[in-house]
Amino acid sequence: MGKNKFITEFEINASQKILFPYLSTASGLAQWFADDVNINEDKVYSFLWDGEDHRATKAAQRSNVSVKFEFLPETEEDKDDPNYIELKLNLNELTQSVFIQITDYSDLDDEEEQQDLWENIVYSLKQIIGG
Repeated sequence: MGKNKFITEFEINASQKILFPYLSTASGLAQWFADDVNINEDKVYSFLWDGEDHRATKAAQRSNVSVKFEFLPETEEDKDDPNYIELKLNLNELTQSVFIQITDYSDLDDEEEQQDLWENIVYSLKQIIGG
């Protein structure tokens, strides 16, 4: 089964500096993104969703701009083509609006279901920051 790259974007009424810790730290992510998020001494993140633990490393980060989490392989196929989630903050220079662009690269192939999932997740973030 092939992997799919799903990209979506949401406007958020908050500055990049306020938003970024919610995207890049275990404590920030645990507030909206997963049921719980922990990081161990080897800098491996543990994302807990519905009682299932998913482990990832922070593959890239640009301060106040973007963060990418690559999930540790669960199958042979994943070793060469790992699942990842990238969260990127974009500023519209004209309107000064901040958008969160989400790239979800995984086995999920139902775009409508993914859009609903991300709308709910981002709604939680907006509730927390008031944006």
